[in-house]
Amino acid sequence: QVQLVESGGGLVQAGRSLSLSCAASGSIIFSINTLEWYRQAPGKQRELVAAITSFGTTDYSDPVKGRFTISRDNGRHTVTLQMSSLKPEDTAVYYCKIRKYDYWGQGTQVTVSS
Repeated sequence: QVQLVESGGGLVQAGRSLSLSCAASGSIIFSINTLEWYRQAPGKQRELVAAITSFGTTDYSDPVKGRFTISRDNGRHTVTLQMSSLKPEDTAVYYCKIRKYDYWGQGTQVTVSS
């Protein structure tokens, strides 16, 4: 089993920064897994925002490139999404995911006001 717990969301003004964290647990070897952040806005499909491989290579969706940074701490079994220059369009529930597993946590709400 895999458990994922997202945290760090909140209500912020446009232009501000926010850092999200996800703690993973379960019978997995964390360090060898690709980790991902998704988000889902109301009425929209869930979309992949960022990913980081076991080698540390990263990938970002076009809307967040240059503003978001994904990182991982294998010792703490966490993956972080540092978000800067937030826009109202970033408003969504953010989820972390281990790519290999089809499992989702509860997500954390990010609301960006104009």
